[in-house]
Amino acid sequence: MQRFLSLLVAVATLFAAAFAPAVVSAQEATPADVRVLPEYRLGSGDKVRVITYGEESLTGEFFVGGSGNISLPLIGEVKAQGLTIPEIQTSIETALKNGYLRDPRVSVEVLNYRPFYILGEVESPGEYPYTNGLSVLNAVATAGGFTYRANNRRVFIKRSDTDDEREYPLTPLTPVAPGDTIRIAERFF
Repeated sequence: MQRFLSLLVAVATLFAAAFAPAVVSAQEATPADVRVLPEYRLGSGDKVRVITYGEESLTGEFFVGGSGNISLPLIGEVKAQGLTIPEIQTSIETALKNGYLRDPRVSVEVLNYRPFYILGEVESPGEYPYTNGLSVLNAVATAGGFTYRANNRRVFIKRSDTDDEREYPLTPLTPVAPGDTIRIAERFF
């Protein structure tokens, strides 16, 4: 009987460990596991504010359209898809120098980022607005938290500019970028 109770306690301990919610801590994550975001690049769905100093008629808020361009007064369509903020500023300044202004000074800022998507084992999967500095744990909280079946040790993220999905440890250090698709998998036990 004593052996049976010892075996029962051992099985219960293993069972509890398998089902215990666990998040990989920041100390346990290796540098290769931590996702590093590249410099932000504009994409379809972003809303930007373009300020041309001294030229109120050339200042305004613009959306990056489905074609990846923004339509600006005087200069028309300007490619924005895939450009960083300094690159789009330079592109607009160059276009304005070509016959419109002598020495344009342009500032560009992102007002609204394109949304991120979360699916899988969260309470309310779907599309959510991106906020600067968003982590996977914040994204899960935005989607109502984990379901009871969620694997809360690993997360799968597909970046908007790639075709493949990568696996990352689910830590407070795992960042989300605008346009990312986050998938919370189901745990096996």
